[in-house]
Amino acid sequence: MKLTRNLWPLGIIAAFVFLFSGIATVITIAATHRETLVSENYYENELKFQTQIDGAARAKEAGAKLTYDAAGGRILITVPVAQLAQKFSGTINLYRPSSSALDREFLLEPGKEGTQTLNVSALAAGPWRVRAAWKSGGQDYFLELKFVVSK
Repeated sequence: MKLTRNLWPLGIIAAFVFLFSGIATVITIAATHRETLVSENYYENELKFQTQIDGAARAKEAGAKLTYDAAGGRILITVPVAQLAQKFSGTINLYRPSSSALDREFLLEPGKEGTQTLNVSALAAGPWRVRAAWKSGGQDYFLELKFVVSK
């Protein structure tokens, strides 16, 4: 008489081994995955978004401009000269969406004619955002420009 071997128990054990090894792999990947937000205070920035919208409307109305010159590798920021006579303070942020380690921040210090130039030729190639925010006469102003540095 020929005995046949039942393979069901072996198949069930193999399925559980594959299942547990898959779960262990997923847990290992999840535990070693670096979790970073692009901005440390991302959620606070999102709450301030309406302020940025209002500031952008005021900046456009006042005639402020933000331009990128790819050939010269520079950013030109122009603010109305009348705002410089009032209490004026501001910052310029160069924001890299893919890596917060590449972000840069500068003071917004336009000259007498209301312009400031930033040399960005040394920035890493890829997409960038420049954000200029300032206060003048008790009002907030905001400009943002997306640009791509190509090498």
